[in-house]
Amino acid sequence: MKWTDINDIAIALSEQHPGVEPQYVRFTDLHRWVMQLQGFDDDPKHSGEKILEAIQSAWIDEVS
Repeated sequence: MKWTDINDIAIALSEQHPGVEPQYVRFTDLHRWVMQLQGFDDDPKHSGEKILEAIQSAWIDEVS
């Protein structure tokens, strides 16, 4: 997975962190959790606020 795989990341996060309300996750935690996902293989510096917002939004959609 890469940072641009927004929906795949959102699905993986919802499976990895059940019960977490994604709208309350800090971007620092979100970044760390994405980096820890099995199959994630991208440069940590390639993420930014826009990508993290997109992941968070997709994760919110996934759990609602």
